[in-house]
Amino acid sequence: MELKTVTRADLVETVAQKTKLPRAEAAKIVSGVFTHIERELVRGRPVKLSRFGNFMVRQKNQRIGRNPKTGREVPITPRTVVTFRPSQLLKDRVEKGKPRAKKQR
Repeated sequence: MELKTVTRADLVETVAQKTKLPRAEAAKIVSGVFTHIERELVRGRPVKLSRFGNFMVRQKNQRIGRNPKTGREVPITPRTVVTFRPSQLLKDRVEKGKPRAKKQR
């Protein structure tokens, strides 16, 4: 089974269809959301998306790693990384293989 990667264009298309907005407007919305998330993470602030999960910035200390080809020890420099922790609701839905139910209008 080949899995299709969901792209930004796919998200734009979904927003355009759900909101009945032109694709250009939907693209601005999607881009704006990502820009806001990025800006907050750059500032070191966590981003919590209720019922989805949390994006957090974490500092990793210097440590000793090993080159898998040579087995030689090499220092890994300290760095800042972004982590994601899914909500329990998202974990449960992924485990069951069922997306969130659509609201009836």
